[in-house]
Amino acid sequence: MAVPTGDGEKDMGVCINGALTDDELRAILGKLETDKDKEVFGLVCKRWLNLQSSERKKLCARAGPHMLRKMAARFTRLLQLDLSQSVSRSFYPGVTNSDLSVIANGFTCLRLLNLQNCKGVTDAGMVEIGCGLSLLQSLDVSYCRKLTDKGLSAVALGCHDLRSLHLAGCRFITDGLLKALSENCLNLEDLGLQGCTNITDSGLTVLVRGCQLIKHLDINKCSNVGDGGISTVSQACAATLKTLKLLDCYKVGDESILSLARFCRNLETLIIGGCRSISDESIKSLASACNHSLKNLRMDWCLNISDSSLNCILSKCRNLEALDIGCCEEVTDDAFQGLDDGGPELKLKLLKVSNCPRITVTGIGLVLKSCNSLEYLDVRSCPHVTKVGCEEAGLQFPGCCKVNFVGSLSEPDLLS
Repeated sequence: MAVPTGDGEKDMGVCINGALTDDELRAILGKLETDKDKEVFGLVCKRWLNLQSSERKKLCARAGPHMLRKMAARFTRLLQLDLSQSVSRSFYPGVTNSDLSVIANGFTCLRLLNLQNCKGVTDAGMVEIGCGLSLLQSLDVSYCRKLTDKGLSAVALGCHDLRSLHLAGCRFITDGLLKALSENCLNLEDLGLQGCTNITDSGLTVLVRGCQLIKHLDINKCSNVGDGGISTVSQACAATLKTLKLLDCYKVGDESILSLARFCRNLETLIIGGCRSISDESIKSLASACNHSLKNLRMDWCLNISDSSLNCILSKCRNLEALDIGCCEEVTDDAFQGLDDGGPELKLKLLKVSNCPRITVTGIGLVLKSCNSLEYLDVRSCPHVTKVGCEEAGLQFPGCCKVNFVGSLSEPDLLS
């Protein structure tokens, strides 16, 4: 590759590799916006390939120790490494402790590591990560079912800047890990503990003594968590908490919701499906307190919820985008009365009312009058809401709206 000299003599040209420094080439590479263009940059010559490799920040791979060593030598500034496996296409053992040893020693700049569904990983591998990756900010070891407090406490001890930790399905995790996080990871913002059934209120209380910046907390299916733990979290993380997931936490009741209403005015997503002790009283308080912030609310199987609290939610929380009241059998069409009274239009995009036997076509019509943004409506097992009935009533659904009458449509993943 040559550049003309422009001196009027025989043009021998100047090699671009001789004219540009490494820093200048990095500046050019930095201007490229797409991964494809960056890959093409690396095809020019070995020098450009080496520069492109050294500047790469993200990598998704599936490899053993030998290949990982080669990648570590090539991608020297890598920040994000994804070695996760899908549930349907996972293989055993996949990533091993030997692989993690190579990663810990070779990718020392790493900020994000995804090991989801890597079934061969054990505590020994986590100790390697804790010792070698002091800059790590995000770790996902969901469904690495062999892990215990021992290995993950080593991560907490060595990775003080940890911001995100996902442990879904790690059933051996206990309150001991929460203590280690509280003492060492004060910047923790995102913690996923779905299915960690050994977590208790005491553990959450210890956690938020140190970790008071938590924005997203997933304790779905943590059946030993109750009002005491949630109330403590809501007070300690009042200024930051935006997402709280409590699916099937059957010990959670009105005390938890009232505490959230009192302290957490920035709450955006609340999952309380299966929390059957929650009643209208606390939901109304939540609607008043979080009327501007609340965007996603899942309360299917909250059997004590009735028209009054649902109408309060829809009337006050006009920024609500997703609502699930499936199996709330007390809810009737009256819940949707007065929504089109001249106030701000509802921004609801997803509404699930499956298995609500007292809701009829009339109620759905009231929703449509006050909401033009609906994209997904689930009316499965609502005996009074059928496709034929909606057509006979002349209901006009928004053009982009998918209506699930019999379960034939895949649903958006907004409220999981």
